[in-house]
Amino acid sequence: MQFLHTMMRVQDLGAALAFWCGALGFIETRRSVHEEGRFTLVFLRAPDDGPDGPELELTFNWDHNEPYTSGRNFGHIAVAVADIYATCARLEAHGVKILRPPRDGRMAFVRSPDEQSVELLQRGTALAPAEPWLSRANTGSW
Repeated sequence: MQFLHTMMRVQDLGAALAFWCGALGFIETRRSVHEEGRFTLVFLRAPDDGPDGPELELTFNWDHNEPYTSGRNFGHIAVAVADIYATCARLEAHGVKILRPPRDGRMAFVRSPDEQSVELLQRGTALAPAEPWLSRANTGSW
């Protein structure tokens, strides 16, 4: 058995790609446009996963104008990062709100433009607790 991908529907493909690729660093591996079905599929991969790693499939339905709702059965996407503090600083520079700051040097949570929860985990050993993250409170829900 091989895990292939997770699919998420997105409201604004440009905003989703700005978050997943521009801010977070995923790489677009392929795209398929389906004119007859009026949807686009964009597949992304984390840069450290290699060519056979699992993918994130963004599904953009051209005619869907209402925000998608998510059920409680979807929890979050988790990604390991080399430096959680640098990653959170880069995300903030892209306008992403850090909902659960990495006060412990190990874990943070953000949301995509489509409100999907994304857990960021420090690869390896947690970093030493440091400001400005140490004194930040949680905001919103993740």
